[in-house]
Amino acid sequence: MDSYSKILKNGLWENNQAFVALLGLCPLLAVSNTVINGLVLGLATTLTLVLSNTVVSLIRHQVGSEIRLPVFVLIIASIVTTIELIMNSYFYELYLILGIFIPLIVTNCSIIGRAEAFASKNPVGASFIDGFGMGLGFTAALVILGAMREVLGSGTLFANADLMFGDAAKDMVIYVISDYEGFLLAILPPGAFIGLGLLIALKNVIDKRLSKPASQSVSLSMDAKKA
Repeated sequence: MDSYSKILKNGLWENNQAFVALLGLCPLLAVSNTVINGLVLGLATTLTLVLSNTVVSLIRHQVGSEIRLPVFVLIIASIVTTIELIMNSYFYELYLILGIFIPLIVTNCSIIGRAEAFASKNPVGASFIDGFGMGLGFTAALVILGAMREVLGSGTLFANADLMFGDAAKDMVIYVISDYEGFLLAILPPGAFIGLGLLIALKNVIDKRLSKPASQSVSLSMDAKKA
């Protein structure tokens, strides 16, 4: 089994569900028009991943292979329903903004995928870290894309933060571009696709540059052996 740090790095970067696996794109593209919307959905998804992975790992020896997928879906649906009811009670305006995308967390392929591919085969601690890392990576993708689209679309950051953090957070709004009329494409679905594509390209460039020193050191060592 991999170390906890490697599992966490896998979820955050190497196998990021948004930038690498390209899973959960429907909510990612639909609600990432502001930082707060992305943060709320990301936290809800992270909580679902952590709890579902933990529960699946706990019961992995008691559930037969014939019924494991229906059981996993029931576990995930129960967790998401609980999160939806809590949001409906305490964050009603955000709940209305996010709408159908909260219950649609149940259908997020990354959640059932981690339950099947990782949690059902690993102990509780590793499954918890895997869920946390995958959720954190997905949340980071939502927040970064949301920040990009919010700045380009309306010239602000942290708009509607008071809906999540209360009235005291009304002063959190940052006006990045003053007297800005907005760029409509950035907050429309095509803008989400373009923004995601640019972020994936940026990650690929970073990965390529990070892999260069390793490949160069390997080639140098091979040349030394030949000499």
